[in-house]
Amino acid sequence: MAEAYTILTLSPGSTSTKVAVFKGDEQVFKANIKHTAEELGKFAQAKDQRAWRTQCVMDELAAHGLQLSDIDAFSGYCGGMGPTVGGIFKIDEKACDFVIECGPNHPAILGAPILFDLAQQVGKPAYAVNQPDTDELEDVSRITGYPGVYRKSHVHCLNQKETAMRCAAELGKKYEEVNVIVAHVGGGLSVAAHNHGRMIDTNDVLEGSGPFAPNRSGDVPLKPVVKLCFNGEHDKKEVDGVIGKTGGLKGLLGTDDAMEIDKRIEAGDEWAKIVYEAMAYQVAKAIGGFAAALKGQVDGIVLTGGVSNDKYFTDYISERVSWIAPIKIYGGDFEMEGCAAGAVRALTGAEEVMTFTGEPSWKGFTCEGAIPEA
Repeated sequence: MAEAYTILTLSPGSTSTKVAVFKGDEQVFKANIKHTAEELGKFAQAKDQRAWRTQCVMDELAAHGLQLSDIDAFSGYCGGMGPTVGGIFKIDEKACDFVIECGPNHPAILGAPILFDLAQQVGKPAYAVNQPDTDELEDVSRITGYPGVYRKSHVHCLNQKETAMRCAAELGKKYEEVNVIVAHVGGGLSVAAHNHGRMIDTNDVLEGSGPFAPNRSGDVPLKPVVKLCFNGEHDKKEVDGVIGKTGGLKGLLGTDDAMEIDKRIEAGDEWAKIVYEAMAYQVAKAIGGFAAALKGQVDGIVLTGGVSNDKYFTDYISERVSWIAPIKIYGGDFEMEGCAAGAVRALTGAEEVMTFTGEPSWKGFTCEGAIPEA
């Protein structure tokens, strides 16, 4: 980094708050503040936790001998902003009001308000970097064969873009100059085609599309699922749970722990081997499909997320897609690092900082004959 700015980064989750501080390229500290059910139970809604979680961050800073005045900028994971283009948004009162009033009842909406509250105390800027609802899909990628059901972009945007930028840098280019396919495999799984700085196509992590994941079902044949829904033996909550929490590896093998699955495979468990390789196989197929979306002009392929620390898994994928483009592996996630790097780009003028308007980047199809969204 051009200058050793000190950046505080934040990511509020359902039962914890991740906070980190970086000075230049160096991590000063990274913490995951756990919140008990008793603590969370004191609040009727997620938005009511704003002041309390803000104080939790202040306490964590103090525990590491830091003060707000030491921070040059505040940056983080900011849910509830609705579909926008990717990039850096300045967090202001309008952004905070929007996520509190219009966002879901989930602590992720507190990212912008907490960062804003902290920044206001010391007169420093606060930024939302590649916020989670980023939607840059091309119209052609939104169409499905079910009238009124359209694809949207719910993806690990922050880590997707951060690792794509790292891949571009390794290739001696800027993110806006390359075509990259990124596969993030953690608890959820997202594969996206990045075309010169925009994610033009991806699966939808929240709605259940794409390869199956450690604990999500991914694409499945529809009619058998419809039959399950209407046979009177399963309710909506149960079916939704398999789609988003208990499907994938967890449903098929009883665990979503890649290390445990590796041990079972080494011990001769053939079913574990087939299932684990099937997930890798589906990721490889998705990468191949997005190569077609990029017309075969692919500069690099990135494998990231926690499961990408597993050589067995990445080797299986690499064997099938290395002919497309060079493969870069960044195991784990770099969301906090991505927030810090984005803040530095904003402070140095390396990337334009946008003003949040609340206007969605996609409002549905407006062309004649278009079927309204279901």
